Amino acid sequence: MNLRKYFIRALHRLQKGPGYTYKELLVWYCDNTNTHGPKRIIKEGPKKKLIWFFLTLLFASLVFWQWGILINTYLSYNVTSSLSIGFKTMKFPAVTVCNANPFKYSEVKHLLKELDRLIEAALERILQPTPGNSSENTSLPLDLGLWHQIPLVLIDEHDKDNPVILDIFETNQTTAGNQTSAGNQTSADLPAVCPQCSHQGSDNCTYRNFTSAAQAVTEWYILQSTSILSKVPLQERIRMGYQAEDMILACLYGAEPCNYKNFTQIYHPDHGNCYIFNWGMDEEALNSSNPGAEFGLKLILDISQQDYIPYLSSAAGARLMLHQQKSFPFLKDQGIYAMAGTETSIGVLVDELERMGYPYSDCTMNGSDVPVKNLYSQYNTSYSIQACLRSCFQNHMIEICGCGHYMFPLPEGVNYCNNEDNPGWAYCYSSLRSSIRHRQICIDSCKETCNDTQYKMTISMADWPSEASEDWIFHILSYERDMSTNVTLDRNGIIKLNIYFQEYNYRTISESAATTIVWLLSSLGGQFGFWMGGSVLCLIEFGEIIIDSLWITIINVISWCKGLKQKRAQARYPDAPPTVSELVEAHTNLGFQPEDAGALPRDEALPPEPGTPPPNYDSLRVQPLDILGPDSDAE
Repeated sequence: MNLRKYFIRALHRLQKGPGYTYKELLVWYCDNTNTHGPKRIIKEGPKKKLIWFFLTLLFASLVFWQWGILINTYLSYNVTSSLSIGFKTMKFPAVTVCNANPFKYSEVKHLLKELDRLIEAALERILQPTPGNSSENTSLPLDLGLWHQIPLVLIDEHDKDNPVILDIFETNQTTAGNQTSAGNQTSADLPAVCPQCSHQGSDNCTYRNFTSAAQAVTEWYILQSTSILSKVPLQERIRMGYQAEDMILACLYGAEPCNYKNFTQIYHPDHGNCYIFNWGMDEEALNSSNPGAEFGLKLILDISQQDYIPYLSSAAGARLMLHQQKSFPFLKDQGIYAMAGTETSIGVLVDELERMGYPYSDCTMNGSDVPVKNLYSQYNTSYSIQACLRSCFQNHMIEICGCGHYMFPLPEGVNYCNNEDNPGWAYCYSSLRSSIRHRQICIDSCKETCNDTQYKMTISMADWPSEASEDWIFHILSYERDMSTNVTLDRNGIIKLNIYFQEYNYRTISESAATTIVWLLSSLGGQFGFWMGGSVLCLIEFGEIIIDSLWITIINVISWCKGLKQKRAQARYPDAPPTVSELVEAHTNLGFQPEDAGALPRDEALPPEPGTPPPNYDSLRVQPLDILGPDSDAE
């Protein structure tokens, strides 16, 4: 009941309003506010009143302008970077080592036999312009099917207006509608082009120009070998690569010996079998006890350069990369080479990056908010932007080309591209790789990681082993590898690596918010106090007058609506209804003759019979409408 009474009183108070007009409310505010300026407007004379009104309006405009700048600065979410240096025992990085050559040539030669014969014949025709001088063995026919799927042509631009396209395995070439002989025009210094068409004989082609035939031959061989090797099962490709026991000859971490069993094997499409030390997948990551070369990782590798694929790998050495535990190594982008016949020392410094998340930057903690399916998650590795970009490209290729590229992981139910099942895959791949639109889609979809660790390397090299010691070193290493008393190793296949922390000082580059809510409030208050001498209480007073103004406006609108409704009712019923006294007087003074009773209308009432008590007119009294209930008179 008390709650109802309180509600009714509040409703009456709302109906009455604040009790001011707009003018009275404005005068009351100017007279009572703590803000400087409005008081002078109502208390000064006419001239000063105008001056103070102008100054108050000007400074109020300046306050709002400054507030807009400050709020916009805060909403831009700028960051500041700070650099701090710390000292602690650090985890030794994961070290991935691979051979620059992905497969042993002796193991894949039977798969690349026809391709090798074709490229050898093509090189002979490039280097010997006269067909009669070719030493090609014509008794064994060449498989030109591979050639026609992805041809390699030369362009003779001696005549700039009529360049001649020279197909190496065609005797007649077409240029501007004329047939010309290629016998004395093919030359090794002509620019090479690798056209890739949507299907054989199609004019829908893309052309990749090379200034050197060596570049064109390497690119053409990679495309063709990719098609061939994509049909080989994964386990067979692993078998054809370099095995850990053959590649890792010696291992030492600090003062503890290690061997190839301490490495985790993964298959990398670019480099074949790769081996990761201290990956942290199955065991805890190793800590480095002290900085310096004596407390790092020492390796001796055999790359077996004599078993390289001649047209696939033009560089010889080991490819290695330092990265975080449980992250996938992208050696093609972030790896470095170690040269054969050298001892390579790598001093490591650590940089830790700490980025602020949304809304300060568009980074991700673990990739769960990235709209791209991470194909590298099958390795149980952590998210990285390199994995996201490659997964995005592979997804686009599967969607557009209908198959996946050999260099990237595959989702379930999809096959790698090859020339037999997908004749136009090379054209589709080249078009997609050169498409700026698809590249930008992947860049916009992928995000940087908020926390990252980078390893800065200082690299130095020296010849190893020296001429004085190479004899006994090669003898020992050969005996330990295959129990042979003969020297089976040489300088062209041996690499020594030393990887260590230069010092335990690490740098942390962290981001912090350049503007905070405390900064915003203090800046807003400072501008308000400087220009108008106001405070938070002044803002509350201003808010109060705004509420009262809205209150008065609502009451005026309701009153106007009621008046409009009454006017419409008067227009519909122009005569006012009779009052109770008028009805009583009319009934008392009513003249009634008995002989006129028959003339009365049927719907009029007859006068009462003699002796009938008069009607009770008190029952006709108009009662007030009780809108608010029986307790509306409580106050």
